[in-house]
Amino acid sequence: MVLPCAARIADNMRCSSKKYRRHAVEVSFSQEIESLRLGAGQAFHGEGILAITKALLQSGVAYVGGYQGAPVSHLLDVMVQAKAYMDELGVHVEACANEASAAAMLGASIHYPLRGAVTWKSIVGTNVAADALSNLSSPGVLGGALIVVGEDFGEGASVIQERTHAFALKSTMCLLDPRPELGHMVNTVEHAFRLSEACNMPAILELRIRACHVRGSFVCKDNVAPAISTKALMAEPASFNYDKLAHPPVTFGHEKRKVEERIPAARRYIVENNLNELMPGEHTQLGIIVQGGVYNTLIRALQQFGLADAFGESAIALLVLNVTCPLVPDQIAQFALGKHAVLVVEEGSPEYIEQEVSTILRRQDVQTKLHGKDMLSATGEYTAEAMARGLGAFLAQHLPSAAVGDGLAWLAGNAERRTAVAATLGKPLPIRPPGFCIGCPERPVFSALKLAQQDLGPVHIAADIGCHAFGTFAPFSFGHSILGYGMSLASRAGVSPMMQRRTLSIMGDGGFWHNGLLTGVQSALFNNDDAVLMIFKNGYTAATGTQDIWSTPSQRSKDAATDKGASSAHANQSIERTLQGMGVQWMRTVTTYEVAKVRETIKQAFTSDFNGLKVIIAEGECQLERQRRIKPWIASLLQKKERVVRVKYGVDEDVCNGDHACIRLSGCPTLTLKDNPDPLKVDPVATVIDGCVGCGLCGENAHAATLCPSFYRAEVIQNPRWHERLLHGLRQGFIRALQSA
Repeated sequence: MVLPCAARIADNMRCSSKKYRRHAVEVSFSQEIESLRLGAGQAFHGEGILAITKALLQSGVAYVGGYQGAPVSHLLDVMVQAKAYMDELGVHVEACANEASAAAMLGASIHYPLRGAVTWKSIVGTNVAADALSNLSSPGVLGGALIVVGEDFGEGASVIQERTHAFALKSTMCLLDPRPELGHMVNTVEHAFRLSEACNMPAILELRIRACHVRGSFVCKDNVAPAISTKALMAEPASFNYDKLAHPPVTFGHEKRKVEERIPAARRYIVENNLNELMPGEHTQLGIIVQGGVYNTLIRALQQFGLADAFGESAIALLVLNVTCPLVPDQIAQFALGKHAVLVVEEGSPEYIEQEVSTILRRQDVQTKLHGKDMLSATGEYTAEAMARGLGAFLAQHLPSAAVGDGLAWLAGNAERRTAVAATLGKPLPIRPPGFCIGCPERPVFSALKLAQQDLGPVHIAADIGCHAFGTFAPFSFGHSILGYGMSLASRAGVSPMMQRRTLSIMGDGGFWHNGLLTGVQSALFNNDDAVLMIFKNGYTAATGTQDIWSTPSQRSKDAATDKGASSAHANQSIERTLQGMGVQWMRTVTTYEVAKVRETIKQAFTSDFNGLKVIIAEGECQLERQRRIKPWIASLLQKKERVVRVKYGVDEDVCNGDHACIRLSGCPTLTLKDNPDPLKVDPVATVIDGCVGCGLCGENAHAATLCPSFYRAEVIQNPRWHERLLHGLRQGFIRALQSA
């Protein structure tokens, strides 16, 4: 028989003590912070992105800002948590509302000799920051200005496949792409600031995913406290200088200085400090020009042809471009001069570097044959196999004496192994798209939306960036467009007037503060648009690592929720107050785990007579943050031998009808299938496996959708009281008696 499942986790976790408090639920970077304190001569061991963070402090950075995102999130996360140490050095750290505000921070370096660094995720962040970057690059900078960009490119990427290179070209910024070795990356950061100051151009440090996560070591230097800092303040502002503004008519002079002064100065610095590395090889008739960031992969590919060793020594001459913009024409021409052929290894499309190299060689009348995308893949990540295929074609044409066969045999062997594995499996493995975490408070809303559309009919859904984007995958498959972080409400503006039924826009609280408030809500209110907006209020920028935002609950409310074992720690009403202040008249707040109530609220929004923006705030704390808070609390209670009640959900195998609508409506990884124990039935039954966090969604769905009554709710009591033990013994005895009757 079904036991109605209370979906709110507040009812699912109880204890007899309220003495324990968890004062820090976020991910701790205490070890990483200690590594930032290392001094001269000490060895640093760790990941690439943390090495970059240490390099900023060794370079005398005065201010750091940014917006989190893979693969550079840890840079800002560590800096924010290291506030006490940053205060000691006089370094200002600011978690910015979005990438545009981060880029605007670099304006401090226009007038003052302040070194500043900001960070964000790849092309999507650079797109948001584009306006500020253009206006920064036009007048140029006095202090070194560095942008650390996580180039999220390739098979493991989570964003559109574009390159930062285009922005460096159009705005005349230096672009550094360092060889992925920690000591070299750290030196590149220090040179990046000097390069920026030498040519008055902002510099971009491009770090691929593998560079951010590569592990290694380097010998540290002492951190440098900036001369002007939060501890050593400037007495007076800089004198007014109209030439420092990105405003006509001086912008025409800025363009001229970019070409006549800044780019030549950058090229001089690159050559004088050997930022690009020339690695001679024994086969002098050939050469390879490669981006620094893919150097390691190139060496691996060359090894398959017997043309490189494990120490990175190549038999073919290499020009490693640790600075890919601007290129140095004389350096390129000199490298190619006298060679029979040169191969440009440039990851991504379009081939900006290859085109520029071609122009340089033609202008200087260097007749060396140039290859690139004609032999290498035009798109996609340059893995060792992808490079090896291009190298095989290059070597077969220009170095037939090389062991081309060895490399081709290696490629063929890899293909044979894949074929053998496929044959063993019999059929392709099922796809495994990413999905919501177990117990995620956003999954119930999509279940409710699925049920609501049974009555409303299909709805146009403007999806957005964030955890809720997983709703685009099965079993929900909701979302007609994703056009930018917080842009969902704006993206339906052209659809709403053409649609007979109202449209739905989905937005997270992170996206709301990042961009959605102005581009979406303000625009919809100004135009009196009749639309429905669903805001997921989970309390954090969850998709990028659960960083705090303006609407993050206070520590006091987190502690109160912990004491109650509650699912939600929300006491922050900043989103609601902001919407009310802007004039939103139709607004409802629902608890995400209450599927039936969420379904009815969605239906109300779509059928209401109110003509205007309707906002549903779906509230439920991020399950990851809740678990970080709850688990140590429970562990402390168990250690003290105190009573703890844990809720567990399951499926009655005798009642399950094998339809599995519960799975299609939920998609929870812990709700899965197992063989039917009844030998007369062939259909598998549903089961709840270990890992369930007791959110109650399975029971709520069964209740809201009137599914088969097979779900049950049980309470697991640890450290039970004496009367509970006695009652348990009596029950067990009664059950044994019935079994033996």
